[in-house]
Amino acid sequence: MTPVRALSMIVSDLAPFHAIAMTNKLLLCVLPAALLLASAGTGAVSSHPVRRYGSIFSFGDSYADTGNAMALGLPFVPPFLTYNGSFRQGANFAVAGATALDASFFSFVPRVAKPYVFNASTNVQLQWFESLKPSLCSNKVKCKGFFHRSLFFMGEFGINDYSFSLYGKNLSQIRSFAPDVVETISTATERVIKEGAKTVVVPGIPPMGCAPSNLGLFPNADPASYDPQTGCLKQLNDLAIYHNSLLQEAIKNVHTKHKDVKVIYVDFFTPIIDIIVSPKKLGQYVLLTCYGLGFRGDILSCCCGGGGKYNYNISAFCGMPGATVCQDPSAYLYWDGGHFTEAVYRYIAKGWLNSIYNYHV
Repeated sequence: MTPVRALSMIVSDLAPFHAIAMTNKLLLCVLPAALLLASAGTGAVSSHPVRRYGSIFSFGDSYADTGNAMALGLPFVPPFLTYNGSFRQGANFAVAGATALDASFFSFVPRVAKPYVFNASTNVQLQWFESLKPSLCSNKVKCKGFFHRSLFFMGEFGINDYSFSLYGKNLSQIRSFAPDVVETISTATERVIKEGAKTVVVPGIPPMGCAPSNLGLFPNADPASYDPQTGCLKQLNDLAIYHNSLLQEAIKNVHTKHKDVKVIYVDFFTPIIDIIVSPKKLGQYVLLTCYGLGFRGDILSCCCGGGGKYNYNISAFCGMPGATVCQDPSAYLYWDGGHFTEAVYRYIAKGWLNSIYNYHV
């Protein structure tokens, strides 16, 4: 299988089918509680919660979703490019496969793969946000007041920048532009703060070396290439760790300049590693049955896939003829080659909520 064909498959898996506002289950779990915080200072959700935010604005890729806020007094936050109604309660600008860097950066990607590098970068999504503002508020002062009461999610961004680049650059070259990716994210965060945002959540990226798609597409004959504790590809995880460390430092710098703003880094990496290493700690959240609870496969295998070591087959990935779906997705870590199951997102969301609840400006 050529790298180019593999790219077309992995991009479909990392950013499947829905070109606009691809949904997953992470913010489905995060936003209800984030929107409905109880009294200030307790961090607990009461039986009669008070809604803190009046709108949600989400930027990112296929890891971004505005969730079912409608169950908590807000309607489902619509995708910006496919909705003709009011956006006064928020908008989802996220696009599956979106990158932090502009599409022009990826000129090195093979021609046949160019269609998968969407023109939906961070800058493009912010342009859409700018174009929406006149329908939300009539002047700068009113806009600031409106966005003071809004919850912003800036990302996840970055994983697609690195995933695309695996097909034209080596890991050392990819690592060299990670600071540019992070700077783009931090600059975007400052842009929404300038518009009036008072709460911005900035996610890191998950462990790339644990994704079944990467494990299947980039096998290594050297056992030392794999982390003995997790079975993940060490160099890809090191790249994710590097990105996340740079991002956390950048967020600290943003907060230094805007001390009255909540700029909250949320961890996407550590919870996944925790699940792989110690799945029983999840308790009610995930029953990873390969540890005596009934799981019939490797913890790094997909629930939905076309067979193979990680149940990841680029000729029959999830949604294609030949792929099958497990009976109980809650017993799996990965739904497909690059996305997690709802049960895992629920567990991650718990940690994110703790970060939001316990954050103090």
